[in-house]
Amino acid sequence: MAEAAVRYLRDGRLDGEHAPALSVEGSLQCCPLAAGAMLHVAAALTSQAAAGKAQARGLVVVAFDRSPEVYLEFMRRRGLDANYLNRCVRILDCYSDPLGWKQKIQNQQHQENSTKQFSTNKENVAVFRNVKDVKKLMYSITELGGGFEGEGKKHFSIAVDSVSTMLRHASVPSISGLISNLRSHEQVSSIFWLIHSDLHEPKVPRAFECLSTMVACVEPALVDPVCVESPGNMSILEQNYSKAKFIVRLKRRNGRVKHFYEDLYIDGNDIKFDSAPVSTEVNQSLVPKVQFNLELSEKERTDKANVVLPFEHQGKGEPIRIYDGRGSLLEGQRDPNLAPALVDEIAPKSGTAKGEIHYFRDSDDEQPDSDEDPDDDLDI
Repeated sequence: MAEAAVRYLRDGRLDGEHAPALSVEGSLQCCPLAAGAMLHVAAALTSQAAAGKAQARGLVVVAFDRSPEVYLEFMRRRGLDANYLNRCVRILDCYSDPLGWKQKIQNQQHQENSTKQFSTNKENVAVFRNVKDVKKLMYSITELGGGFEGEGKKHFSIAVDSVSTMLRHASVPSISGLISNLRSHEQVSSIFWLIHSDLHEPKVPRAFECLSTMVACVEPALVDPVCVESPGNMSILEQNYSKAKFIVRLKRRNGRVKHFYEDLYIDGNDIKFDSAPVSTEVNQSLVPKVQFNLELSEKERTDKANVVLPFEHQGKGEPIRIYDGRGSLLEGQRDPNLAPALVDEIAPKSGTAKGEIHYFRDSDDEQPDSDEDPDDDLDI
């Protein structure tokens, strides 16, 4: 269902709503595959933007874990030539010199470049040298996104690789605030990021899940041998680095949550997805734990089907008897002065169908004119 996630990001935002967000969660057991899924989504979304099928004009990649050349080379293998890359891709390089140390050591000849927050090496790559300053980081992202060519409103998508590396230099509230501000930016069409859940406390990935509208978990296909009593089976560990489960949880606008599942594996230098077989089994861990049984046994279903409902005519040849709700005496013990509580033989005996309405006053305390037309005194 990776294509479903790409379509969701491709469609972009609606007026008055925040941009859709995808959180790709990985672990050290399948770290290359989580990064591969991130590259796949970035390349697929760029292809949609290059073909004019996406709301965004292009993609801004905030690269912390990989060099810009890794993204550019992967997109070239996906069929995007240099013209498309220069037109639809902007990369904010936070990988080469994240703290500006290399620039200070090299003692560049142009001293004015040292005062800039980022400098450009290539046409679509900008080097950012102060990753601790979150405000400048947001300004740089939006400035790169506003540089895409085209008429009308210039929307752009954002890919952050990765949030785990960003958290080395800034706090969780500042990074989550950055993502929230980017989602609410009027030019941002969609945003997605990668986070390694096992490198943080459980509350940290959950905080970023709350900011997302879609969560994609890359889980190992096989059990980690370290967790088994008899370790040493390295073939299992090797398979986890080449194959994993890609589980997507989508939160729709109407509040419904949908789950998708695919197999993710490495095929040469590319990432492939295979649809997993559909299973009708219910995951018992998702069923709420209650003190009563939610299912009916076969005997309970039979007893429920045999229950005679009130006023239900069973067709046994007996006259239909409808209780009018007054009195509880048996038919033989009733006062003859009272109106009968049971009306027998509802169906007409003659061949001509006739209908009658009988009104019985509830009590003698009722006002005498209560059964009269309340509009008789009106001059109509």
